[in-house]
Amino acid sequence: MSTLLCFGLGYSAQVLARRLRASGWTVRGTSREPETRHLEGIDIAAFDGTRPLPDRMFDGVTHVLSSIAPTAEGDPVLTVEGDRLSTLPHVAWAGYLSSTGVYGDRGGAWVDETSSLEPSSERGKRRVDAERVWLASGLPAHVFRLAGIYGPGRSAVDQLRAGSARRIVKQGQVFSRIHVEDIATVLEASIARPRAGAVYNVCDDEPAPPQDVVAFAARQLGLPVPPDLPYASTELSPMARSFYADNRRVRNDLMKRELDVALGFPTYREGMRSLVDAG
Repeated sequence: MSTLLCFGLGYSAQVLARRLRASGWTVRGTSREPETRHLEGIDIAAFDGTRPLPDRMFDGVTHVLSSIAPTAEGDPVLTVEGDRLSTLPHVAWAGYLSSTGVYGDRGGAWVDETSSLEPSSERGKRRVDAERVWLASGLPAHVFRLAGIYGPGRSAVDQLRAGSARRIVKQGQVFSRIHVEDIATVLEASIARPRAGAVYNVCDDEPAPPQDVVAFAARQLGLPVPPDLPYASTELSPMARSFYADNRRVRNDLMKRELDVALGFPTYREGMRSLVDAG
Protein backbone atom coordinates (compact mmCIF):
# COMPACT_ATOMS: atom_id res chain seq x y z
CA MET A 1 0.00 0.00 0.00
CA SER A 2 1.23 3.50 -0.86
CA THR A 3 1.40 6.09 1.91
CA LEU A 4 1.93 9.83 1.38
CA LEU A 5 3.30 12.04 4.12
CA CYS A 6 2.53 15.63 3.24
CA PHE A 7 4.27 18.45 5.05
CA GLY A 8 1.93 21.42 4.80
CA LEU A 9 -1.52 20.13 3.89
CA GLY A 10 -2.66 23.38 2.33
CA TYR A 11 -4.58 24.52 -0.73
CA SER A 12 -2.62 22.62 -3.40
CA ALA A 13 -1.69 19.55 -1.37
CA GLN A 14 -5.30 18.92 -0.34
CA VAL A 15 -6.32 18.40 -3.97
CA LEU A 16 -3.63 15.74 -4.42
CA ALA A 17 -4.55 14.18 -1.08
CA ARG A 18 -8.20 13.81 -2.07
CA ARG A 19 -7.26 12.19 -5.36
CA LEU A 20 -4.84 9.73 -3.80
CA ARG A 21 -7.29 8.83 -1.05
CA ALA A 22 -9.87 8.02 -3.73
CA SER A 23 -7.30 5.66 -5.29
CA GLY A 24 -6.79 3.77 -2.05
CA TRP A 25 -3.74 5.56 -0.69
CA THR A 26 -3.10 6.30 2.95
CA VAL A 27 -2.44 10.02 3.38
CA ARG A 28 -1.04 11.78 6.41
CA GLY A 29 -0.34 15.48 6.68
CA THR A 30 0.81 18.34 8.84
CA SER A 31 -0.59 21.72 9.73
CA ARG A 32 0.39 24.51 12.08
CA GLU A 33 -3.13 24.27 13.46
CA PRO A 34 -4.34 20.69 12.91
CA GLU A 35 -7.49 21.30 14.91
CA THR A 36 -8.70 23.58 12.08
CA ARG A 37 -8.27 20.88 9.43
CA HIS A 38 -10.92 18.18 9.17
CA LEU A 39 -10.15 16.07 6.12
CA GLU A 40 -11.86 12.72 6.06
CA GLY A 41 -9.53 9.77 6.48
CA ILE A 42 -6.36 11.86 6.84
CA ASP A 43 -4.27 11.81 10.01
CA ILE A 44 -3.08 15.39 10.59
CA ALA A 45 -0.39 16.31 13.11
CA ALA A 46 0.98 19.65 14.25
CA PHE A 47 4.24 20.83 12.67
CA ASP A 48 5.66 24.31 13.15
CA GLY A 49 9.18 23.70 11.92
CA THR A 50 10.68 23.46 15.38
CA ARG A 51 9.51 20.14 16.87
CA PRO A 52 9.55 16.63 15.36
CA LEU A 53 6.44 14.76 14.36
CA PRO A 54 4.99 11.81 16.26
CA ASP A 55 6.53 8.50 15.19
CA ARG A 56 3.20 7.23 13.84
CA MET A 57 3.35 9.72 10.97
CA PHE A 58 6.29 7.87 9.41
CA ASP A 59 4.92 4.33 9.54
CA GLY A 60 5.04 2.77 6.07
CA VAL A 61 5.67 6.05 4.26
CA THR A 62 6.42 5.54 0.56
CA HIS A 63 6.01 9.09 -0.75
CA VAL A 64 6.78 12.51 0.72
CA LEU A 65 5.55 15.94 -0.36
CA SER A 66 6.53 19.31 1.09
CA SER A 67 4.68 22.53 0.39
CA ILE A 68 6.16 24.42 3.34
CA ALA A 69 8.02 27.60 2.41
CA PRO A 70 11.57 28.07 3.64
CA THR A 71 12.38 30.59 6.35
CA ALA A 72 15.46 32.69 6.98
CA GLU A 73 16.80 29.69 8.92
CA GLY A 74 16.38 27.32 5.98
CA ASP A 75 13.96 24.59 4.98
CA PRO A 76 12.03 23.65 8.13
CA VAL A 77 11.12 20.14 7.00
CA LEU A 78 14.66 18.98 6.32
CA THR A 79 16.05 20.92 9.28
CA VAL A 80 13.78 19.09 11.71
CA GLU A 81 13.04 15.79 9.97
CA GLY A 82 15.70 15.40 7.28
CA ASP A 83 17.66 12.72 9.12
CA ARG A 84 14.58 10.66 9.86
CA LEU A 85 13.26 10.97 6.30
CA SER A 86 16.59 9.80 4.88
CA THR A 87 16.39 6.57 6.89
CA LEU A 88 12.88 5.56 5.78
CA PRO A 89 13.28 2.26 3.92
CA HIS A 90 10.53 2.48 1.31
CA VAL A 91 10.42 6.05 -0.01
CA ALA A 92 10.07 5.89 -3.79
CA TRP A 93 9.33 9.56 -4.46
CA ALA A 94 9.68 12.93 -2.76
CA GLY A 95 8.31 16.20 -4.08
CA TYR A 96 9.14 19.77 -3.14
CA LEU A 97 6.78 22.56 -4.22
CA SER A 98 8.89 25.56 -5.15
CA SER A 99 8.12 28.70 -7.15
CA THR A 100 8.89 30.19 -10.55
CA GLY A 101 10.08 33.17 -8.50
CA VAL A 102 13.51 31.51 -8.55
CA TYR A 103 13.98 32.92 -12.08
CA GLY A 104 13.56 36.54 -11.05
CA ASP A 105 12.74 39.35 -13.46
CA ARG A 106 13.38 38.67 -17.16
CA GLY A 107 11.64 41.68 -18.65
CA GLY A 108 8.92 39.48 -20.11
CA ALA A 109 11.33 36.98 -21.72
CA TRP A 110 10.78 33.22 -21.67
CA VAL A 111 12.46 30.91 -19.15
CA ASP A 112 12.66 27.14 -18.88
CA GLU A 113 14.27 24.68 -16.49
CA THR A 114 17.71 25.30 -18.01
CA SER A 115 17.56 29.06 -17.37
CA SER A 116 19.81 30.55 -14.72
CA LEU A 117 18.33 31.22 -11.31
CA GLU A 118 18.35 34.94 -10.59
CA PRO A 119 15.80 35.59 -7.83
CA SER A 120 15.08 39.25 -7.19
CA SER A 121 13.44 38.84 -3.78
CA GLU A 122 14.51 37.35 -0.48
CA ARG A 123 11.67 34.81 -0.82
CA GLY A 124 13.04 33.73 -4.18
CA LYS A 125 16.57 33.36 -2.81
CA ARG A 126 15.29 31.16 -0.01
CA ARG A 127 13.49 29.02 -2.56
CA VAL A 128 16.71 28.52 -4.54
CA ASP A 129 18.51 27.41 -1.39
CA ALA A 130 15.66 25.08 -0.42
CA GLU A 131 15.62 23.45 -3.87
CA ARG A 132 19.32 22.71 -3.59
CA VAL A 133 18.92 21.23 -0.12
CA TRP A 134 16.08 18.96 -1.24
CA LEU A 135 17.95 17.79 -4.34
CA ALA A 136 21.01 17.01 -2.19
CA SER A 137 19.02 15.38 0.61
CA GLY A 138 19.57 11.79 -0.46
CA LEU A 139 15.82 11.40 -0.98
CA PRO A 140 14.44 10.67 -4.47
CA ALA A 141 13.55 14.35 -4.72
CA HIS A 142 11.65 16.16 -7.48
CA VAL A 143 11.25 19.95 -7.59
CA PHE A 144 8.10 21.58 -8.95
CA ARG A 145 8.37 25.30 -9.71
CA LEU A 146 4.78 26.51 -9.47
CA ALA A 147 3.47 29.58 -11.25
CA GLY A 148 0.69 31.69 -9.73
CA ILE A 149 -1.89 29.30 -8.28
CA TYR A 150 -5.61 29.83 -8.77
CA GLY A 151 -8.76 27.74 -8.40
CA PRO A 152 -11.99 27.58 -6.38
CA GLY A 153 -11.99 30.31 -3.77
CA ARG A 154 -8.79 31.89 -5.11
CA SER A 155 -9.41 33.55 -8.44
CA ALA A 156 -10.53 36.66 -10.27
CA VAL A 157 -14.01 35.12 -10.33
CA ASP A 158 -14.15 35.10 -6.53
CA GLN A 159 -12.79 38.65 -6.34
CA LEU A 160 -15.38 39.89 -8.83
CA ARG A 161 -18.21 38.23 -6.94
CA ALA A 162 -16.94 39.79 -3.72
CA GLY A 163 -16.63 43.21 -5.34
CA SER A 164 -12.90 43.39 -4.59
CA ALA A 165 -11.41 42.79 -8.06
CA ARG A 166 -9.02 45.40 -9.46
CA ARG A 167 -7.53 45.66 -12.94
CA ILE A 168 -4.04 46.89 -12.20
CA VAL A 169 -2.20 47.74 -15.41
CA LYS A 170 1.58 47.76 -15.67
CA GLN A 171 2.73 48.16 -19.25
CA GLY A 172 4.16 44.90 -20.61
CA GLN A 173 3.56 42.93 -17.42
CA VAL A 174 2.57 39.28 -17.73
CA PHE A 175 2.18 36.43 -15.26
CA SER A 176 2.22 32.68 -15.70
CA ARG A 177 -0.39 30.79 -13.71
CA ILE A 178 -1.64 27.28 -13.01
CA HIS A 179 -4.98 25.83 -11.89
CA VAL A 180 -4.78 23.93 -8.61
CA GLU A 181 -6.26 20.79 -10.20
CA ASP A 182 -3.52 20.80 -12.82
CA ILE A 183 -0.90 20.90 -10.07
CA ALA A 184 -2.33 17.65 -8.73
CA THR A 185 -2.33 16.19 -12.24
CA VAL A 186 1.38 16.96 -12.62
CA LEU A 187 2.23 15.50 -9.20
CA GLU A 188 0.32 12.32 -9.93
CA ALA A 189 2.11 12.00 -13.27
CA SER A 190 5.49 12.41 -11.59
CA ILE A 191 4.62 9.81 -8.95
CA ALA A 192 3.77 7.41 -11.79
CA ARG A 193 7.02 8.28 -13.66
CA PRO A 194 9.58 9.17 -11.01
CA ARG A 195 12.96 10.60 -12.01
CA ALA A 196 14.93 11.59 -8.95
CA GLY A 197 16.59 14.96 -9.39
CA ALA A 198 14.02 16.20 -11.90
CA VAL A 199 12.95 19.85 -11.90
CA TYR A 200 9.71 20.88 -13.61
CA ASN A 201 8.04 24.20 -14.31
CA VAL A 202 4.34 23.85 -13.54
CA CYS A 203 2.32 26.45 -15.41
CA ASP A 204 -0.28 26.71 -18.16
CA ASP A 205 0.35 27.47 -21.82
CA GLU A 206 -0.36 31.19 -21.92
CA PRO A 207 1.27 33.83 -19.75
CA ALA A 208 -1.07 36.80 -19.74
CA PRO A 209 -1.49 40.33 -18.36
CA PRO A 210 -3.46 40.19 -15.09
CA GLN A 211 -5.93 42.82 -16.29
CA ASP A 212 -6.90 40.59 -19.21
CA VAL A 213 -7.78 37.76 -16.84
CA VAL A 214 -10.01 40.00 -14.73
CA ALA A 215 -11.73 41.40 -17.82
CA PHE A 216 -12.41 37.93 -19.22
CA ALA A 217 -13.78 36.68 -15.91
CA ALA A 218 -16.04 39.73 -15.62
CA ARG A 219 -17.51 39.12 -19.06
CA GLN A 220 -18.11 35.46 -18.22
CA LEU A 221 -20.00 36.54 -15.11
CA GLY A 222 -21.94 39.22 -16.96
CA LEU A 223 -20.47 41.89 -14.70
CA PRO A 224 -18.98 45.27 -15.63
CA VAL A 225 -15.27 45.17 -16.38
CA PRO A 226 -13.45 47.07 -13.61
CA PRO A 227 -11.63 50.20 -14.76
CA ASP A 228 -7.92 50.32 -15.46
CA LEU A 229 -5.81 51.25 -12.45
CA PRO A 230 -2.27 52.39 -13.32
CA TYR A 231 0.27 50.37 -11.36
CA ALA A 232 2.43 53.39 -10.49
CA SER A 233 -0.38 55.23 -8.74
CA THR A 234 -2.25 52.28 -7.20
CA GLU A 235 -1.89 51.52 -3.51
CA LEU A 236 -0.63 47.96 -3.01
CA SER A 237 0.68 45.97 -0.11
CA PRO A 238 4.43 45.29 -0.13
CA MET A 239 3.68 41.64 -0.89
CA ALA A 240 1.43 42.47 -3.85
CA ARG A 241 3.90 45.01 -5.22
CA SER A 242 6.70 42.45 -5.03
CA PHE A 243 4.83 40.20 -7.46
CA TYR A 244 4.83 42.98 -10.05
CA ALA A 245 8.59 43.37 -9.68
CA ASP A 246 9.14 40.22 -11.76
CA ASN A 247 8.02 39.92 -15.37
CA ARG A 248 8.63 36.64 -17.20
CA ARG A 249 7.03 33.98 -19.35
CA VAL A 250 7.49 30.40 -18.15
CA ARG A 251 7.72 27.40 -20.48
CA ASN A 252 6.11 24.06 -19.54
CA ASP A 253 7.41 21.90 -22.40
CA LEU A 254 9.41 19.53 -20.18
CA MET A 255 6.47 18.86 -17.89
CA LYS A 256 4.21 17.97 -20.79
CA ARG A 257 6.78 15.97 -22.74
CA GLU A 258 8.39 13.94 -19.95
CA LEU A 259 5.30 13.38 -17.80
CA ASP A 260 2.83 13.16 -20.70
CA VAL A 261 0.62 15.72 -18.97
CA ALA A 262 -2.50 17.08 -20.66
CA LEU A 263 -3.61 20.18 -18.79
CA GLY A 264 -7.26 20.40 -17.90
CA PHE A 265 -6.96 24.19 -17.99
CA PRO A 266 -4.35 25.08 -20.66
CA THR A 267 -5.13 28.81 -20.42
CA TYR A 268 -6.87 31.12 -17.98
CA ARG A 269 -9.96 31.07 -20.22
CA GLU A 270 -10.77 27.43 -19.52
CA GLY A 271 -10.01 28.00 -15.86
CA MET A 272 -12.24 31.04 -15.50
CA ARG A 273 -15.11 29.40 -17.39
CA SER A 274 -14.98 26.36 -15.11
CA LEU A 275 -15.05 28.53 -11.99
CA VAL A 276 -17.99 30.55 -13.29
CA ASP A 277 -19.87 27.36 -14.22
CA ALA A 278 -19.21 25.86 -10.78
CA GLY A 279 -21.16 28.76 -9.24
